[in-house]
Amino acid sequence: MGRKVKESDTPCKETFEPLLIEGKTPGTVVLLLNSTEEEVLAKACEAIYVFAEKGDDNKTSLVGLGALEPLCQLIDHNNELVRRKAFMALGILASNGDVKNALKKDISTVIPSIIKRLSAEEDAVTHEFATLCLVSLSVDYVCKAQIFDSKGLLPLIQLLSSPDPDVKKNSLETIFNLVQDYKHRQAVHELGGIPPLLQLLKSDFPVIQHLALKTLQNVTTDKDTRDAFREQQGFEQILDILSNAKFNDLHDEALEVVANCLSDSEYLQMIHKGGGLTRLLEFVHTPNAPGIQSNAVKCIARAAQSSENCELLHEQNVEKVLVELLSAADVSVKTATCKAVSATSVHAASKNRFRDLGGIPAVVQCLNSESLMLREAATQALLNLTHSSQLNALAVYEAGADKILVQQLYGSNLVTVANSAAILRKMASQEFILPRILSNGAIQALVETLKSTNKQVLINTTQCLAVLACDKAAREELRSTGGLQPLVNLLHSHNKDVLHNACLALKVCANDEPTSLEILKFGALEMLLEINQSVSRRNNYSKLALTCLLNSNISTKYSLTGHLTMTDVIRDGFYDAGKTHAGQRLLTLEELSKQPVNQQQPIIAINTAVKKKKDNKQKDETQPGSPAEVPWQMMEDVPLQLLVKEAQEVILSLGDDGERYAALARLVSEAMGGAVEMEKLHEFQWMLHISELKFRLQSNVVPIGLIRRGSYGHRALLFKFLADCIGMSCTLVRGEYDRVWNEILLFGVNPSADGSHSQPCRYIVDLMHQPGRLLRTNTPPAEQYQAI
Repeated sequence: MGRKVKESDTPCKETFEPLLIEGKTPGTVVLLLNSTEEEVLAKACEAIYVFAEKGDDNKTSLVGLGALEPLCQLIDHNNELVRRKAFMALGILASNGDVKNALKKDISTVIPSIIKRLSAEEDAVTHEFATLCLVSLSVDYVCKAQIFDSKGLLPLIQLLSSPDPDVKKNSLETIFNLVQDYKHRQAVHELGGIPPLLQLLKSDFPVIQHLALKTLQNVTTDKDTRDAFREQQGFEQILDILSNAKFNDLHDEALEVVANCLSDSEYLQMIHKGGGLTRLLEFVHTPNAPGIQSNAVKCIARAAQSSENCELLHEQNVEKVLVELLSAADVSVKTATCKAVSATSVHAASKNRFRDLGGIPAVVQCLNSESLMLREAATQALLNLTHSSQLNALAVYEAGADKILVQQLYGSNLVTVANSAAILRKMASQEFILPRILSNGAIQALVETLKSTNKQVLINTTQCLAVLACDKAAREELRSTGGLQPLVNLLHSHNKDVLHNACLALKVCANDEPTSLEILKFGALEMLLEINQSVSRRNNYSKLALTCLLNSNISTKYSLTGHLTMTDVIRDGFYDAGKTHAGQRLLTLEELSKQPVNQQQPIIAINTAVKKKKDNKQKDETQPGSPAEVPWQMMEDVPLQLLVKEAQEVILSLGDDGERYAALARLVSEAMGGAVEMEKLHEFQWMLHISELKFRLQSNVVPIGLIRRGSYGHRALLFKFLADCIGMSCTLVRGEYDRVWNEILLFGVNPSADGSHSQPCRYIVDLMHQPGRLLRTNTPPAEQYQAI
């Protein structure tokens, strides 16, 4: 729409020869706007209109030439023709940003002047360009307020009934801009705006129909307006639009209006009583009309946003209707139906009804569609159906969804990927389903999704991994497929939810030593330490992840914390690399063993394994010229093997716990050079002995069984290891000044009166000076052991 100036727009008695712009400069024409002659004013306004219509540059230049001020005065001129031509010029200018900014400086005067000319006394041309001005100005918040305060809404509503389509369109668009603000929505209803808006739905111009629906969509968010809308049979008129295939282009906006109506449970009850809900459900069964069916189902989905509405829809057996539609041939109908299933299944009763009606296998079948939108809608439906429902998760599994969902993880639709990961997590929480999911390649697929940058994909992926990684085989596959590094990388995330769930997954993965060692290689320890020191980033799972990681790597735990508890069991492969600091990566034993011999303290290693040797057949199979790389192995420690055997044979045969600990202490002391008097400690040349061992072995790593002169740390470590081997419990504590000790718990010798044992007492075991002596820890351990 829009109008060009024509001679017929003016009465014959007011006609004049056009003022040729070629003969006058724009500046000259602007000066003519100050003329006292009405004919000159009208011609000048028309010339400005023609000049401005040619483009934004011309409009901007007119602002610079000062055209706005006289034009704003001329729209109040006594002469009708001058007013009309001034409005034409101002209306065409107002769409320019510079013009709008200039007008805003004087809106308290300009806007009332424009609104004044919306009266019935003015002609259609004036109405058209006056409302065109308001269309441009009404996008600004300050201008909206001024239009409202100047009581401009009522004349705009009245102009919706104008016979001129351009006036209708401009008035409607201005109202649409105004009703973006809540107070204006209420005013439209109060000023009687609903009937003319509904009347415009029958317009011959699609642009007017669209604007009317968009305006109704905004105003019907207000409850009082919805009441007026219902009284005017507005809902029925919208249903008429939805049931007419010729109005397909209006269906989206119409659905928004219906959604507002149906989201109100009270309104839905009234609609239901009036037969509106029945009519809506009838659309679902319209034969050979997939457009109408899908739009009707969309309305159901919108209505289901409210729990009260869900109950009413459930009473109408809406689940049966939707399950039937899942077998429709049209993809758009299936997509809309899956969305409706998703919305209604939030209601527990509907969730169960869908399962009973066989709706879950029907939704699962939709996962095989070539349509990305249908697959997305189907995964969303399954996600909601399985929420807090183990029975539905089982039904999804029984429908064969596990393999399809794993394949969906490789898709490009991020919503589908995220949903698929979430559904798999819910299914995998049932222990017997987990192996089946793993057998379909779930770990490899999830490793790929870990590389995503989408927040929800990462959250759902890490949650799924946290469930799957409870299985040892899953953790092994996660290691072999390179999934641990991208998982550890998520610790850099500044999204709290992503970080939280990444820590959860790492906590589960760190439950075995091989996986936790791999996690350590990628710097997880340093990152978790940093996270746990941050007030804003730390969370419960970051603390648990760190604890699990250290508990599975007690070499690292001891190096970092200087303390092993009674439940930390030392096994083959443990090594004491000395005290390390937060942020400093602890090298693996293999890495340490390959370093050149240095002057630092040795790394003390534990290993009772018997070294495997290649037989002749294996040697013969080695390709000449390309020898296979021999994998690194720890140095064999025969003396330690013998100590373990002696401890098992001698110590365990003793009956009293105290005697066992004392005997074990004497065994350790004898192996490490015997008792040393405190005064002669400086004569006990253990450091020289260790240096000689390093030189002889040509390694910084020294097996503990080879040490014949051991200090506090060596003896305490050996005591802890032997105790763990034979099922006795003790701690390992590193103190200051190279002091290391073990603490044990012993129950009192006298039982209490009720026959139960008294509380256990904590003792430190002397391994150095009076081996086997047990000291009660009435004083802090460090001070107690310092006194030994």
